[in-house]
Amino acid sequence: MTVRMDNVGIVVEDLTAAIEFFCEIGLELEGRMLVEGAWAGRVTGLGDQRVEIAMLRTADGHNRIELSRFLEPAVVADHRTAPVNALGYLRVMFAVDDLDDAVDRLRVRGGELVGDIVRYEDAYRLCYLRGPEGILVGLAEELG
Repeated sequence: MTVRMDNVGIVVEDLTAAIEFFCEIGLELEGRMLVEGAWAGRVTGLGDQRVEIAMLRTADGHNRIELSRFLEPAVVADHRTAPVNALGYLRVMFAVDDLDDAVDRLRVRGGELVGDIVRYEDAYRLCYLRGPEGILVGLAEELG
């Protein structure tokens, strides 16, 4: 059996700001649409729902992120400010060619470093950033 990850889902309040942030990392917007009705609620277990979604993909076409803004039902929990050692979903890590350039561009879109940019041996330079609404992402620049 072959398994391929299709996407990672992230719930946001400001869909436009989140799209702009992930596009600044280098993802490309595939599309944006409204998903609603009982059929969708049967998948999620939420019943009738109205959700605006945006699908973004990496430039190589192998990975995608689904951003969702729930119109109905209302969002019930908020873990955007959880520390990096909290249980559950943590972050998405992206490989970038130029870490400093990526951090500079993301700061313009509201990105804030969580700690420092660090070097891991002779292999990577790494950092974590919080983007719009506290979304946590990691960036890794391969060295050598």
